Amino acid sequence: MKPQLVALVAAGLVSGPALAGPGQGAPQDVPPAATVGREEVAPLVRVVPQAAAPVAAQPGIAQGPVVLGPVVANAPRPVAKPWAPSEAGAQSGDTQGDAVVVAQADAATADGAVEPVFERRIPGAQAEPGMPDEPVYIDPNSVPPPSPRLPGEFIAVPDRWRLIETLGVVKENYLDPYNQNTLKGDRPLFDDWFLVLAGISDTIAEPRAFPIEVGIQSTDRPDTLDLFGETNQFLFATTNIVSIGFIKGDTAYKPPDYEFRFVGAYQYNYFETEEERVVRIYPGAGTSRSDNHLAVVEAFVDYHIRNVSDRYDFDSIRVGIQPFSSDFRGFLFQDAQLGVRLFGTRANNRFQYNIGAFKLVEKDTNSGLNDVTKPLRHNEFYVANLYWQDFPVLGFTSQATVLHNRSNEESLYVNNNGFVERPARIGDSRGREYNVTYLGLNGDGHFGRLNLTYSLYYAFGKDNHDQLRSVEVGPDQDGANISAWFFAAEPSYDMDWIRIRGSFLYSSGDDDPLDGQHNGFDSIFENPQFAGADTSYWMRQTLPLIGGGGALLTTRNGIIPSLRTSKEEGQSNFVNPGLWLIGAGFDADILPELRLSANANYLQFDQTEVLELLRNEGDIDREIGWDLSAALIYRPLFTQNVVFRLSGAILVPGDGLYDLYNFRPNGDNLLYSVLANVVLNY
Repeated sequence: MKPQLVALVAAGLVSGPALAGPGQGAPQDVPPAATVGREEVAPLVRVVPQAAAPVAAQPGIAQGPVVLGPVVANAPRPVAKPWAPSEAGAQSGDTQGDAVVVAQADAATADGAVEPVFERRIPGAQAEPGMPDEPVYIDPNSVPPPSPRLPGEFIAVPDRWRLIETLGVVKENYLDPYNQNTLKGDRPLFDDWFLVLAGISDTIAEPRAFPIEVGIQSTDRPDTLDLFGETNQFLFATTNIVSIGFIKGDTAYKPPDYEFRFVGAYQYNYFETEEERVVRIYPGAGTSRSDNHLAVVEAFVDYHIRNVSDRYDFDSIRVGIQPFSSDFRGFLFQDAQLGVRLFGTRANNRFQYNIGAFKLVEKDTNSGLNDVTKPLRHNEFYVANLYWQDFPVLGFTSQATVLHNRSNEESLYVNNNGFVERPARIGDSRGREYNVTYLGLNGDGHFGRLNLTYSLYYAFGKDNHDQLRSVEVGPDQDGANISAWFFAAEPSYDMDWIRIRGSFLYSSGDDDPLDGQHNGFDSIFENPQFAGADTSYWMRQTLPLIGGGGALLTTRNGIIPSLRTSKEEGQSNFVNPGLWLIGAGFDADILPELRLSANANYLQFDQTEVLELLRNEGDIDREIGWDLSAALIYRPLFTQNVVFRLSGAILVPGDGLYDLYNFRPNGDNLLYSVLANVVLNY
């Protein structure tokens, strides 16, 4: 049985009749070969008159049907007979089709020659023999059909990113961040360089109340003898952030080759209170303050050093002001600081590593944003960590970290409002230098349907000056050893539209502030996303240790009662009371665009001896009280582009807070926090 092949030649690809007719003696050579993929393809079959010698069969070449059209260069070419109709076609009178060429290849002869027979049919008329034809050629502007000798061929398209718009499928809209948008990195500006532009507007209005002492020099309420003043305050702040990223490379499946990123922010804030000498150290400044600040949030260069596997495991280096988080929930450090960081992945992204060195940038006092106009702080840290995905079980990521923090800030530093930040105004008020190393284990993921996040840290090192102990032992023997622990865990369980959460935290406290051993744990720059986060009163608000030398019991957006002057501009303090927290909460998706969250946390100090020493009073109870909070989050567009949040929290004081602030909750001195927040994101 003879094999047959039917080749359809599209009208736009073939110009003129398909084959040479009788009387054209010399062979018709093909035009120069075209290149498709990595192999040369001749755009025309050589047509040989009937009298030409047959092509001998070559070993290893299958003697199959003859293909009309492009063939691989240097491959055996068929010997074509002059055009003649087949008997079956002539008798049938079949005139259907348009420009159809039928090639019938006879089986190879004994000497290996191939003798195909061709038939041409013209619509509307019987095919007649003897019609002269011109050689077949392919339009150079058309895409040739694929070669059967190749597993696959790829034709380059000049601009694949803009092809979808050229076809009319998508029309670009610069205001739409979800469809194709050059400003969002969906297609390059030129070559492989992409622009990624983002904008955020974050506005808060925050009525609140926390204990405030009466002004030392003067008060806004004459004829009063109270140590504690009015608690009510109001804060308004709006922060506008612009992020510009310039990226080279195809980042859909591999890291960028280069990345240049700049993030700037401008904040305006207004603060009002009922007591003097709160907004500024000068009593004549009144009870309100407005301020603004222009900040550099991020500014870095990222260079892709190399790929180390065919799955795009890589090594990269980043230099500049860049974000970094030491763990999954920001217990030890979470901020954007100046540094250099080497990072990458291994084993098909199962392992990720970071090796970095950072030097702290001073903060603006009233906004909390970076202030690059001030000299860098003499406070730096060095970090190395390793993430291991799917360990110990599938769906759980484990992390190990080692971090060393060195602070040598012995000179006096005063903030923008005139208050002393470094050194803290406790003990002998002399400057400090400390070196502390943190060893940490962290995890985040799930075991079946049980979700779990945990962090465990051990801190050890040396503080060269103990501000409290030096009063008794003298400045030459006032060094102290640091040894402190921290542990936090949050298990949760998902049930359809609701997640039930539990929270547990332990931060060790110092039980003897004069023994030369600092056992209170403190972070570098914490920003905990835990147990309600900034919805919680304890973590959102600042509680000053009134009568304690200007130290704060808690700092804004912090959870550890570290007795620092502030989280942003103060130093770590390892002589503190520590904390126990146990709580429960839930997140309920009432609607796809509406979420309700609530938390109830019970808090108590780990130790209170340092509080008794600073306040120079007798026993202080360990109970802090109950922190109760709730929040509604509404996303009208079902995305993060527009987010409304309203939260409220109260702190119900226990015996320990009563000993410190001498009041019970009632309508006049309720410790409350209300936060109304609007976020617009492009």
